[in-house]
Amino acid sequence: MKDNYDLVVIGGGPGGYEAAIRAGQLGMSVACIEKRVYKGEPALGGTCLNVGCIPSKALLDTSHRYEATKDELDEHGISTGDVGINVEKMIERKEGIVKQLTGGVAALLKGNGVDWLQGWGTLVDGKGDDKKVKFVALEDDAESTITAKNVILASGSVPIDIPVAKVDHEHIVDSTGALDFTETPKRLGVIGAGVIGLELGSVWRRLGAEVVVYEALPEFLAAADKDIAKEARKLFKKQGLDIRVDTKVTNAEVKDGQVVVTSENKGEASDESFDKLIVCVGRRAYSEKLLGEDSGVTLTERGLIDVDDQCKTNLDGVYAIGDLVRGPMLAHKAMEEGMMAVERIHGEKAQVNYDTIINVIYTHPEIAWVGLTEKEAADAGYEVKTGSFNLAANGRALAQSEAQGSIKVVADAKTDRLLGMHAI
Repeated sequence: MKDNYDLVVIGGGPGGYEAAIRAGQLGMSVACIEKRVYKGEPALGGTCLNVGCIPSKALLDTSHRYEATKDELDEHGISTGDVGINVEKMIERKEGIVKQLTGGVAALLKGNGVDWLQGWGTLVDGKGDDKKVKFVALEDDAESTITAKNVILASGSVPIDIPVAKVDHEHIVDSTGALDFTETPKRLGVIGAGVIGLELGSVWRRLGAEVVVYEALPEFLAAADKDIAKEARKLFKKQGLDIRVDTKVTNAEVKDGQVVVTSENKGEASDESFDKLIVCVGRRAYSEKLLGEDSGVTLTERGLIDVDDQCKTNLDGVYAIGDLVRGPMLAHKAMEEGMMAVERIHGEKAQVNYDTIINVIYTHPEIAWVGLTEKEAADAGYEVKTGSFNLAANGRALAQSEAQGSIKVVADAKTDRLLGMHAI
């Protein structure tokens, strides 16, 4: 560790490590501060690699293979006999993937000359040419002050807690806990029918759980195109996911080893019992210890860090990216912002095109969209035309027994400009 750097990045998730690596490639002296400890070891990669995108995809893949082997191979003439699932081995495989990828990030930082500082980073003073960052080491709580010409804030986000369903990490869990079940629950409740709720609900449903998903909003997948959302809900219902929209959970408590959930729909209350309950109602920016009282950084009314279109804060040389700022909380968005910030520090005219950031839900079938929905395009004043294609008419999809789903295109009728693409 040095006393002074060209760039200090606080946060070692996708946005932070991508920024640090790019800065190293451009010849800057760089430190990346990360305080995460995963399974007893300091870890890079943030939520995405440790307890988010990557481990969930590992479980989604295993559970899909299990269900396909059990239920779908017979029509191909393939006999498998009794098919079982070893949940502990599935979790072990997931952990191996996480370890491999986080170790790879550490190697990339080292290979590009980046100092990985294991501990807490606080921007004490972001004004002036030399920014002051307080560093507290994980190993021994030793404090030191680092100066930097530039600072990128990239501390990510954490799951939102709700008072009506307090996480106890045993019966009531957040998205992190739902990745570590040692056995398949017989009945599983999920609060929140967003990306995380649908993916985790799908994993455990495929493995045999009876899954109920509560969604407080009256509309399913409100951010998606209505036609795609309608088709998705129909397919999920066919698969066995019980999705209840316009249903608010008002209480959840553990009684005799079961989670009793009280919910309300159109004024009528009802109780149901589950072995496990997953709370995944969204995420909030994580800024604990990130900013000192005199940092000088301006926040928005929502508590996010206020930035311009290039992720620059109100202070010269101080940037914020990813889940700390406006826009969707997506790892690939954070990575693009991290590279943009570094390249602008380096004097280049980099820019993220936020209109082309894709959204994906890794259920089966997967759901993806980019650009405007039909309604958004109409609301924006376009004369809209749409086109759609059902995968049941696609030979390759039929040959793979993957013919459920469709593609929808949204365009400007006057210019044929492509405005949005939507698929399931």
